[in-house]
Amino acid sequence: MAEADVGDDVYLEDPTVNALEARAAEIFGKEAALFVPSGCMGNLIAIKAWTHHGDEVICEERSHVNLYELASMSAIAGCMPRVARGEGGILSWGEIETVIRPKIYYDSQTALVCLENTHNMAGGTLYTGAQISDICHHGHAIGLKVHLDGARVFNAAVALGVSVSEIARDVDSVMFCLSKGLGAPVGSMVVGSHAFIEKSRIYRKMFGGGMRQVGVLAAAGRIALEESPKRLAIDHQNAQRLAQAIAQIPSLQIDPKSVKTNIVIVDCKQTGMDAVQLCDALKPHGIWALDTAPYSVRFVTHSDVGAQGVDLAIQALRQVVTKSHGSAA
Repeated sequence: MAEADVGDDVYLEDPTVNALEARAAEIFGKEAALFVPSGCMGNLIAIKAWTHHGDEVICEERSHVNLYELASMSAIAGCMPRVARGEGGILSWGEIETVIRPKIYYDSQTALVCLENTHNMAGGTLYTGAQISDICHHGHAIGLKVHLDGARVFNAAVALGVSVSEIARDVDSVMFCLSKGLGAPVGSMVVGSHAFIEKSRIYRKMFGGGMRQVGVLAAAGRIALEESPKRLAIDHQNAQRLAQAIAQIPSLQIDPKSVKTNIVIVDCKQTGMDAVQLCDALKPHGIWALDTAPYSVRFVTHSDVGAQGVDLAIQALRQVVTKSHGSAA
């Protein structure tokens, strides 16, 4: 990062950013890419680019764009989310089709479908390339665009044993994070056609995301893009190791078969603690987890968590749960 060649990216003059964008487009089999500060901004840019005020955006009800992006599609892009419930967070065309608005002038109109791969709140579940292509085929036939929130799309690709370009082949745009699983300190990418990226660059600047000598961040992003996918299988193995051990702890509920990638979501209702209490009890042990529902706790494995860290988490969970049961008695 300290040695990165930099220039003014607002004027397209940062060579390190330009190289990162070109490489991201190449990897995804798309025409162009754009470096953005965050995944939330990347998703908002795509939604804004594909819609008009008053349009509806179909998304899974637990999706990140619906729950965790401060209603930006409504507040800034002027759109309404139109949610559908998918098994394990994964939507089929049939489930999407049922919530598409009819072509009637006094109804708001469906403009965009947003898919999330992997699906965070469903526990890292994933779409196959074939599932996404089927949705794109039907959606495009009736004039809908399809955006992929691929914050962890490389995890999906590794779990499926395919390239990200196969997963994203038919979508109109993709956002993916250089942070999260890939481990860069900052940044995400938006990928699509030349025309889409030209429009996205305008919205990035409008939303305050135009940066100057940002090659210092893009340099880290380039390493994350090239090197980190090679080791994501380790994270998946660690997540499965964690899930298998948790399944053996009385009062913690999880089906290890549901863990497909690097996210482990545990039901703690039988422990006598709610999710916040369990997360707080783990912190003194150096274990950071997240409450995602009143009795659901999320663990995520990543490049900073090795087998030893997983073992520490298992040990801490056993100790905390045992103590809770003792206090309850």
